[in-house]
Amino acid sequence: MSEDKLASFLNEGQEWERMKTNIPGVFILKLPSYRGNPARLAVELNPVDSTGSPTKKRGLILRTASELEDFRKIISSEKLESLMERIEKLNPPSEKKTKERVLEI
Repeated sequence: MSEDKLASFLNEGQEWERMKTNIPGVFILKLPSYRGNPARLAVELNPVDSTGSPTKKRGLILRTASELEDFRKIISSEKLESLMERIEKLNPPSEKKTKERVLEI
């Protein structure tokens, strides 16, 4: 993605607009101006479905390269993986939601 496209998106995009990239699960997000700071771009990490659409309403938002590095350290922690495994064992299984309505008689 060129800097020109990014600059154009920053200037012309709508607040909270999400733009796809060619990396599955990586999006560019236009953040609105806030407390005197101008509008900014950020990277959003959000898993995608088979059509390339985000699976979550809002993903992980990264504003700087140092934030990315901080999250890499956290996510690569073996303790986090162990914690997630324990949580998955305790939580009841989630039911898959279907888009189709079915009337059971």
